[in-house]
Order: sequence, then C-alpha cells, then structure tokens
Amino acid sequence: MIVCRYLECIRLPLYLAASISLFSNASLATDWSVKEIRWGATASIQAKSTFESGFYPTVVLYFDPLDSANATTWKDKLLRPQIHAGLSVSTAGNASQVYAGFNWKVDVTDRLFIDLGFGGTVHNGDLDDDGTKGPKLGCSVLFHEYAAAGFRVTEKVDILATIDHSSNADLCDVNDGISHAGVMFAYKF
Repeated sequence: MIVCRYLECIRLPLYLAASISLFSNASLATDWSVKEIRWGATASIQAKSTFESGFYPTVVLYFDPLDSANATTWKDKLLRPQIHAGLSVSTAGNASQVYAGFNWKVDVTDRLFIDLGFGGTVHNGDLDDDGTKGPKLGCSVLFHEYAAAGFRVTEKVDILATIDHSSNADLCDVNDGISHAGVMFAYKF
C-alpha cells in the first residue's frame, strides 16, 4: 500500500518534467536567469481543526526561459508561461514547503495585474490522521496552486495580495490540504 501511495504522489513531478520536455531545446536554451524575486509572509486561513499557528516567511524566484515577457497574443502567453520556484517556512513547526511550477501574469491595467500559478510542492507536514491538530496531508508531494493580485509601485517594485493552496487531490487516504494568504513584495531585475 505504501508503494502504491508513493506512486500516486509522484505523478505530479513526472507530469511537470514531461511538460517541460515537450518544449523544444531552442525555446528552453534561452535565458534561465532570475527575472523577479518575491518575498513576504503568509498565514493559515483554514478551519479551526486544520488551522496552522504562526506565519510563513516566503521567498519565490521567477524565471522566463520561454520568453513570456515578449508574448504578444493571449494564446502565445498561455503557451509560454513563466517558471517559479519557492520556499515557505513555518515559524511554529508546522508544514514547510518547497514548490515549483508554471505561472501566468495578466495585466488588468497599466498598474494592476493578476498572477496565477500551478505546480507541485514537497512538504514536511503530517501525513496521517494521528489525532494531533493541524492538517493531515496524506502524501509528501502535493499539487500547489496560487493566485495573486498585484499593484506596480514602480517599474521594478510590486506589492501583491496572495492566496495559495496545496493538496493531494484525493490521491491519498487523507487530504486536509494547506491554505495560506498573505502579502508579498516583488523586485524585477
């Protein structure tokens, strides 16, 4: 049963790796330098039984190897997402996460934008329902998605309100998930 659960939980990283390999070498051979860094803090927004105390200092790096910044149509933008990798650390001994995935930024006005992301995460939280408080996550590898509404303060600096969720999509026996919301600052290189 443990092997079966493990195989179910590694589907996401395998899917992400296969998705990246679908892009041609020419499109991935471009610039993998960090284009943006975001940092801030989030806190649990879950129900009382699965609430996590403390807050979560968070850092996320954004890359643009598919040249999303120069996509001209919405279809082109959809096919050329940015890639992000982040770390969220619990200050109270709850589940910390390392995550990565794809994201798409959509301008609403010259200063306002929405950013949506999807990928996977690895965490150190509780897997099984053992009677303790906090979320029971079932798998060590989870899906991770986020949404952010941002405001461009300057050409290089943004402030964002964020919300994120991680869960196993019921691929494992228990699935309380992790949900956080917070504020992030961004600096574009």
